[in-house]
Amino acid sequence: MFIIIFIGVLCYKIKLITVGGTKELSSIVLQIVNPAVIFSAYQRDFDKELLNGLVISLLLSVLSFIVAVIVSYAFLKKSEKNEYDIERFSCIYSNCGFMGIPLVNALLGAEGVFYLTAFLTIFNLLIWTHGIIQISGVRSFKSIVSALKSPSVIAIFIGLISFLLRAVIPVDISDAFTESVFMKAVGYIADMNTPLAMLVAGATIAQVDILKAIKKSRVYIVSFLRLLVIPILILIIFSFIEVNENARLTVIIAMAAPTATMSTLFCLKYDKNYVYSSEIFAVTTILSIVTMPLVMMLNGLIN
Repeated sequence: MFIIIFIGVLCYKIKLITVGGTKELSSIVLQIVNPAVIFSAYQRDFDKELLNGLVISLLLSVLSFIVAVIVSYAFLKKSEKNEYDIERFSCIYSNCGFMGIPLVNALLGAEGVFYLTAFLTIFNLLIWTHGIIQISGVRSFKSIVSALKSPSVIAIFIGLISFLLRAVIPVDISDAFTESVFMKAVGYIADMNTPLAMLVAGATIAQVDILKAIKKSRVYIVSFLRLLVIPILILIIFSFIEVNENARLTVIIAMAAPTATMSTLFCLKYDKNYVYSSEIFAVTTILSIVTMPLVMMLNGLIN
């Protein structure tokens, strides 16, 4: 995955991918490819154990965001001297779509992505409500509607309905649907997720002055909280809860991912310091090469 990120950096440097192209590829991943991955994950026979795991993932996701909010507000104090709103956002919200889906899919397969949809549901609801308020300072009911209308959330609801219908529809009919030409097409789109997402991540990093970014001490504080403090705290808390292992691991992976790209997008939309947001994204993504395996290693030692 990180080799593909490097290729994305190279593509931007040689102008094969432009700034506009990065935004367009990002939109394709978020609005078409990610929903296809999510919907595909639900295309399986109904299983009560899977449903239980999904509910567990939902509860663990809520708990993990509570931990993230507490940590970010405790360590990143409100001050006129720093961009605390961007920093808090960057700490709370991980790149669970771009980085989380490919990683979970690689480690745990379709079952992991299935559980990840619970995390993505909470993520989307929060980022389009609390996240927008955090960056813009504007409270609006429209943001909640926007959250429910996002392609990923729609894919989750449609996928969940199709999964639950398998409890009443004969198996042979659901199997026929799964193997249909339509589902094969959706599968091909879903397979583009990892390469496209990593190319976009690389092209985004290439647009940042890394040497300038690594000289900012606040970037390291945010990175330390986002990549180590929050996921390790969650890992320790989860170790005292006896739940489905794959569901637990899925949430940990999602929370161990670098800062969400949505931070930069929201900063652009609401005229905030998008350069600083991009710097945090770039540095956390680079550092995650080391920190994510470290978190997974600690998970193996604790559990």
